[in-house]
Amino acid sequence: MLLVAFLYQNNADNIVQWFLNKACVKTDSPSPWMLCSVTQVEETKQMLRMIPILMATFIPSTMIAQIGTLFVKQGTTLQRGIGKFEIPPASLAGFVTISMLVCVVLYDRYFVKIMKRWTKNPRGITLLQRMGIGVVFHILIMVIASLTENYRLRVAKDHGLVESGGQVPLSIFILLPQFVLMGTADAFLEVAKIEFFYDQAPEMMKSLGTSYSMTSLGIGNFISSFLLSTVSHITRKHGRHEWILNNLNASHLDYYYAFFAILNFLNFGFFLLMTKFYVYKAEVSESMEVLRQELRGSSLRSE
Repeated sequence: MLLVAFLYQNNADNIVQWFLNKACVKTDSPSPWMLCSVTQVEETKQMLRMIPILMATFIPSTMIAQIGTLFVKQGTTLQRGIGKFEIPPASLAGFVTISMLVCVVLYDRYFVKIMKRWTKNPRGITLLQRMGIGVVFHILIMVIASLTENYRLRVAKDHGLVESGGQVPLSIFILLPQFVLMGTADAFLEVAKIEFFYDQAPEMMKSLGTSYSMTSLGIGNFISSFLLSTVSHITRKHGRHEWILNNLNASHLDYYYAFFAILNFLNFGFFLLMTKFYVYKAEVSESMEVLRQELRGSSLRSE
């Protein structure tokens, strides 16, 4: 994946730009389908430049899919009672939203003001830096989730609940850190992702830019399903202990979360590589004049 992205940013990117530049070179055909304006070509280039950044958000979106699936499944194995009231496991997802709202307020009110003094950036930090912090949070979330699940499995084993799949004598609130941190990660990554794709999209393609962030969430759900079925199939082979079973007490969800932590770490490296080569829209706009001069020179040579 890193190799493909690197090639795209170097050789492949030059080839794509060459073909796009040809689209605005005047030919003998008067058809509007055979000729594009320089602005249209530059706008298309900018949308293509954002695709590697979009790809780097697929794995974090896969982590978000765990909120309503495995995180909730874990909650069903724990004690949920507070007096006579029983907490629905899915209700813990509300802490993700609460945490995100609180963090967004703290970010805008305090974090931006503090960082502006150091960076002189009106945003405090760039949108890509904000997204990068969110990616790092996802690594931390999966490490904590793996350690929490490992502790839950040890308690289940100590109480002889592995085979029966009975309720583990632990409060459901031991899962709270991973839900709260997921909301914190969203305050950085998800908010910045929407703002980034909207801000960096050309004026005539703002809707398409917004759809990039929604595409990321959709693909993340598909990847989540693919990884779940693939890992389950591989760990079932040759009589090995399956990581993911209906009985979570007999599963190894801690290994699965550790795998996610490694996956997020590799994705962070991929994200850093992509941001290194990314050119912001403000810088791209300057290339329009350069392109016009190149095309003018090309036309004079052809004459």
